[in-house]
Amino acid sequence: MSQNKSWLTAQRGRRPTGSQTRRRVLVLCEDSKSSCFYFRAFPVDPNRIEFVTVGTGKNTSSLVEEAIDRKAKAAHAHQPFNEIWCVFDRDSFPLDNYNRAFQLAKNHRIRIAWANEAFELWYLLHFNYHDTAISRDAYVAKLRPHLEYDKADNKIYEKVRPRQEIALRHARRLEKHWNELGERNPETHNPSTSVHTLVEFLNELADLGSVD
Repeated sequence: MSQNKSWLTAQRGRRPTGSQTRRRVLVLCEDSKSSCFYFRAFPVDPNRIEFVTVGTGKNTSSLVEEAIDRKAKAAHAHQPFNEIWCVFDRDSFPLDNYNRAFQLAKNHRIRIAWANEAFELWYLLHFNYHDTAISRDAYVAKLRPHLEYDKADNKIYEKVRPRQEIALRHARRLEKHWNELGERNPETHNPSTSVHTLVEFLNELADLGSVD
């Protein structure tokens, strides 16, 4: 059982008292709209989890560097984050930037929810499975028959939530597709994503709030 799962299992059925420290979770997104609005809407109980989602305007390695800085400052203030995630796209950033982001995150125990090429792949997986290359310019057109999509839509979580299990199933299938082909290479595998791993984690946190 992973460290995350162990903690979550141990917490089920227990409500924190006033003196109990809340678990602190930070999610840093490269954009200040679509992915940020989406993750911010997860129904995490603030009495149990201090859940912070920030749109930074930074990307790849600079986003991870921001996470490292925030991690150090939180630790210095004796309020460390228990979990830090960075959310970013492949986009057209130089390969070195992308690879450096993954290495930095690994070195500093920061988790990444990535999408190649764009975060909109996660939304698309709510409606269709895809394992052939998609350019970032094509996502909106592919979404249009299913969803009136706007990056600035702060209700996007509610709109796609009824089909989340479908998206999770498609994302796991896509992950399996690349794994069966050999070594997983997020920087070159188009389309590919690990956004579902963050969604699964936040669903576990949200489930804590449903226990009496």
